[in-house]
Amino acid sequence: MSCHTRRRRLGFPLKMADNPQPPTQSKALVFARRSASTLFLWGLVTAIFVSGRSWAVLGLISALAMIATVEYFKMLRAAAVMCFPRFGILLAAVYCGGLSWYFWQGGKSIPQDVDDLAIFIAIAGAFTLQLRYPIRSIEALLAVAANLLGFVYVAFLFTFAARITFLDPDATAVPGFVSSSGAFLLLWLLAVTKFTDMGAYIVGSMMGRHKMIPHVSPGKTWEGFGGALLFSQLAACGLYLLFPSQLQIFQHWGHVVALGFILSILAVIGDLAESVVKRAIHAKDSGKMLPGIGGSLDLIDSICFTAPALYFYLKWILLPAA
Repeated sequence: MSCHTRRRRLGFPLKMADNPQPPTQSKALVFARRSASTLFLWGLVTAIFVSGRSWAVLGLISALAMIATVEYFKMLRAAAVMCFPRFGILLAAVYCGGLSWYFWQGGKSIPQDVDDLAIFIAIAGAFTLQLRYPIRSIEALLAVAANLLGFVYVAFLFTFAARITFLDPDATAVPGFVSSSGAFLLLWLLAVTKFTDMGAYIVGSMMGRHKMIPHVSPGKTWEGFGGALLFSQLAACGLYLLFPSQLQIFQHWGHVVALGFILSILAVIGDLAESVVKRAIHAKDSGKMLPGIGGSLDLIDSICFTAPALYFYLKWILLPAA
């Protein structure tokens, strides 16, 4: 057995000589590819929202969640991290499919017991599968934890985007179609989150000087963080100004501004959270689905943090006061 193979099987990081880095691409080329991917994604999202079909919205959310789940487990296996990918992917598929069917049938709010059951299955199933293998120190617990993280971090958190779309109890929609308020809520969430990412990238690339958290993400700067806060407010307030009736659930500007800041901060944390995962297992991108961006998990990492925050803000603060 070669030294390279032994290091991978034991879970050690590869030496630089074993894993040569590709040549650094120019910032202009990266920006061009990232811009092209962003335009393609916004075109796809626009087409789905124009159609108004609930199956299209739910299908996009479920597809991104499933691709990201597969990417997550592929990264773990590539880093020789003990896990149970088939079980994790199957659980995510059943969960996403069940939620999509429930909302497609006209449901408004997922019963709490469904989430409790899913998390119970994630924990009990991972422990059950671990019983097949000998206990090697902390590896057994890490395997269970890695599987649980894969479900909660990706499928569970990201599908809050679907919950937001169908949350408003006063919204009316033709069967099979998303209500106007639900569609604009989801669009507002995506715009604020992605404008945060764009602001951080554009401002950070142009004038970033002071490193933010270099031990997690060397490219993040405090100047980029300021750009993220600014761009998030442009998206949040701009859409509310253009579509006040469709976004009337926000009630007044105070909630719009507050949510803009909350979501932008969580979007940055969500992006850094994926950086923690990738740095821990020595991965550059979660996949190669989108040139200049990476994989599905690279695309939705910040939404996994902003979607639950917006959902709970709406459910606990705005809707009770309506």
